[in-house]
Amino acid sequence: MRVPKTCVRRLLTGTAVMLLVLAGAPAALTQSEATATAAVATADKAVTHTENDRVPEGAAWTQQYFASSDGSDVELHADVLLPEGLAAGERVPVILVVGPYFGHSGEQALENHAHTGPSNRFNDLIEGTDLFNRGYALVMVDLRGFGGSTGCLDFMGPGAQADVQAAIDWAASQPWSTGAVGMYGKSADAITGLIGNNLNHDALKAVVAQEPIWDLYRNLWSNGVPRSTIVDVPRTYNEIAILPQLPDDDERYRTNAAYEQVNPLCLPLNSLGHQAANPDSEFWQFRNLAERAKGTDTPLLFTQGFLDWKAEAEAVEEFLTNHRGPQRGWLGPWEHYRGNDRTADGKLEMGREGWFDEVISFYDQHLKGIEPTVDYPAYVVQDSTGAWRAQDTWPVVEYSTTIALGGGSYLDDGLPADPAAEVPNRFFVWSEPLGQPVRITGTPQVSLNTEGHGNVMVELYDVAPDGSAVAFNRQVAVVKPGTTSFDLRSTDWMLQAGHALVVEIGTIQPSLAPDNDWIDTPSLETITVSNARLELALDDPANDTVIPGDRAPWLDIYRQAYTEQLSPGAPSFTLPTADR
Repeated sequence: MRVPKTCVRRLLTGTAVMLLVLAGAPAALTQSEATATAAVATADKAVTHTENDRVPEGAAWTQQYFASSDGSDVELHADVLLPEGLAAGERVPVILVVGPYFGHSGEQALENHAHTGPSNRFNDLIEGTDLFNRGYALVMVDLRGFGGSTGCLDFMGPGAQADVQAAIDWAASQPWSTGAVGMYGKSADAITGLIGNNLNHDALKAVVAQEPIWDLYRNLWSNGVPRSTIVDVPRTYNEIAILPQLPDDDERYRTNAAYEQVNPLCLPLNSLGHQAANPDSEFWQFRNLAERAKGTDTPLLFTQGFLDWKAEAEAVEEFLTNHRGPQRGWLGPWEHYRGNDRTADGKLEMGREGWFDEVISFYDQHLKGIEPTVDYPAYVVQDSTGAWRAQDTWPVVEYSTTIALGGGSYLDDGLPADPAAEVPNRFFVWSEPLGQPVRITGTPQVSLNTEGHGNVMVELYDVAPDGSAVAFNRQVAVVKPGTTSFDLRSTDWMLQAGHALVVEIGTIQPSLAPDNDWIDTPSLETITVSNARLELALDDPANDTVIPGDRAPWLDIYRQAYTEQLSPGAPSFTLPTADR
């Protein structure tokens, strides 16, 4: 269902958001529902797995509280897991995770735990790296507004960034800490890793960030066009913030956890800022992590799915350009997965073995000074054929081109394309069939001169000789008379010999595809386009350094969902290849 902007604005008013969230809030558990009892850690009492089965084996759990770094009265809560049996005076480096998902009752919803205990969100990291036996601590800190921390959540704004600062300060200064901190996370708690990098904190020695969002504006808006996330994201995190915690949690934890429910301003405040469509506003500039990464140098290991629709490949290249420290990356045609995630039948979602081996080697190198025993490539990349390659940086641009697309017109009606329509709502520009394979990499850019007011969608297709077309990149924008320029999503897509590149320009087509979640208001005007140009970074696949790895399962799912049949059009440009 398409949602008009007026409905979105109504949903985002403070009262409506609060009612929306509270209406779906689960009831607090009663003491009788805690069917089992287990030891609960305090600041002074460590609890092990034998005393509480929610504590990972080999760990000793305590709970700690400390102030945020912004001078407010926000108190942060941390679940601290130290190696069991750590001797008095012995120190270990710290793997720090800061985020919204560590509430004792569940990550994003109640998980029906019989008793309290630390979150199991990263037990895969613990087990996959043998973390405690290798001499590391794991500290999970609740961002303000979540779990056992007080304060109002602010969508990774000044408050959350102060929380990350405080968490690094605290983790580095504990008597059991060597002072060396590494951050880890996926999605929201990978974003806090980027925030940590941007702080340029001396104690932060390494960041591992899986599928982060590099510029938060672009996750909610696309060049002035709102996405459904302007409603979904505030609602989701407001719901997490008011999750009832468990009756056997200590009183301080339960009191802090209720902060969002007793403070009537918290939930609306998390929503109001998302209504700002201007990326240059102070609200969004503070959350443009790619821009704020300029000059930073914390060693970074990250993953990025080019087909990830929850954390799109937007601003990733900008962040990497601005970041000056060591970089390592896994990039490819997958969705929102961890490096170790597997399908139901056991296939790796990314298709590559060794995620945790590389992670622990990365931490050993930067937190302990242990040189790697394996020569890991800086970047491992899987392109749209499913083939893996190694390279020293990403993107590798062997040559680039600016393609003159000419112009045309379309009706901005927001409706499905109808070939019989009197005024078409999209037009296509075709390339000549390729004489040899070429890879489109990096971040394509488009520029349009337009007459009329409305919206535009630009979509790139890989079209086979039989007319089957896979849409592999799309972006939208608000247009008005004059020139509009914007980035498409970053990509790494190979066009085979005999295939054509086709560019679609037109209205924002409705679609069930999850990445087409724009809430547009069609202008019903005819938009005239002239002097359209597409800038592409190109790479010759003949020069690849091939490495082992399997095809990401999501790639075939994507191809099936995003393939349609296009009628051949007259070619108007030639895409250069290595021999031309």
